[in-house]
Amino acid sequence: MLSSSRWGSAFVCFLALACSSSYRTQAFIVPSGTSSRVSVAVRSLPPPRDIAYGEESRKYRRTVYTHDDWVNHRSPDRFWRNIIAMPTSGVYKNLAKECIATTAVATAIVVYNALVGGYTDFGGVQHAAVLQNELLPKIGMPVSPFTVSGSFLGFLLIFRTNSSYKRWDEARKNWGMNINHTRDLVRMGTAFYDKTGVTDEQRKKDLQALSLATWSFVRAMKRHLSPEQEDEQDFRRELHERLPPRQAQAIIDAAHRPNRALFDLSVAIENLPMHFMRKNEIHNAATIFEDNLGSSERLLTSPIPLFYARHTARFLGVWLLLMPFCLYDPFAGSWNHVGMIPATALISIFLFGIEELATSMEEPFTILPMQAFC
Repeated sequence: MLSSSRWGSAFVCFLALACSSSYRTQAFIVPSGTSSRVSVAVRSLPPPRDIAYGEESRKYRRTVYTHDDWVNHRSPDRFWRNIIAMPTSGVYKNLAKECIATTAVATAIVVYNALVGGYTDFGGVQHAAVLQNELLPKIGMPVSPFTVSGSFLGFLLIFRTNSSYKRWDEARKNWGMNINHTRDLVRMGTAFYDKTGVTDEQRKKDLQALSLATWSFVRAMKRHLSPEQEDEQDFRRELHERLPPRQAQAIIDAAHRPNRALFDLSVAIENLPMHFMRKNEIHNAATIFEDNLGSSERLLTSPIPLFYARHTARFLGVWLLLMPFCLYDPFAGSWNHVGMIPATALISIFLFGIEELATSMEEPFTILPMQAFC
């Protein structure tokens, strides 16, 4: 059992470290201090000057699997391949500051305790303490507080990760529904079309208008859910290439582009000559687009409650910053206890990585391969 003086020294060292820290960790959400109203159109803010690697690398996570990809995914070599690729992992690169902080704490503890408690040189010779003062005891903590609190931290991280995955899964299902109903809507329009008294040229024109209106909604929804700096130019170019000039410009100038595109789709359905009951079936299929749009807007504008994210981040950060204090005694068998330094680094990478994964999945649209959907 450690003495009360070691407890006090550990606490004072942690407070000094916390007060001297001048950076903001990238793995955690730090909400803006100013409130802002989210417009109906969900406009994107201008890109920040300094974009973190984790944010820049989101475009590389938009994977669409084929049969060959699944074979590689199930490969027996996947464990070694993933371990070897750790230094190049975008998740771990984004955690550099956090892991450096916890590793620095572990290093400081090893150096400090060597100075006040003695150390062993490379030749195995034991040396007395450089700083011999009763007011400077060795610092450390017992393992029991971390044993008790570790399960609670695990619950927080599990809930955080599961909630983020559900958001990603819902966004992917929304896009799956969009794809299914674009096919369904065009199929019904083509099959239900009443060719009585209509020329082939007019029929082709009407069905082409239906097809383009269906595409324009899905394309407008993709732009609606994407960062402006990433998709705006392509969106304008593609609309002008495929749609009539007036229709394309009307969608571009609209306050809510997907709703304007959905209006054009309703007009295209109304222009189809067919029985009104069949036309109602097509309108019902188009209504599902509105439901998917609303669901996606909810995911984009409403994160997991920020107080939960903040508490999890604080719990994890403090837990990992204090953890090196309890690792000093268990690593007494290593030379000058230095084994605790790489152990701290590895534990920090994996635990911070869980929180980083949850944060990355929480906003799903910039990691979904939406460019492959429309």
